[in-house]
Amino acid sequence: MSLEEKLIKDFLSLPQEKQIEVIDFIEFLKSKNTPKIESMMDDIINDNIEALRELAK
Repeated sequence: MSLEEKLIKDFLSLPQEKQIEVIDFIEFLKSKNTPKIESMMDDIINDNIEALRELAK
């Protein structure tokens, strides 16, 4: 049984309220990367602000 098949089988065996909790947890895990990306983009913008201002003219 593949990991995906096990996940689906286990997920479907849960009551709906627990399925919602699983989905919420997955969304939480996915969102943990967002601040890192936003922080990196902020750093890039701050490091290149003068060049960006020149390009905007």
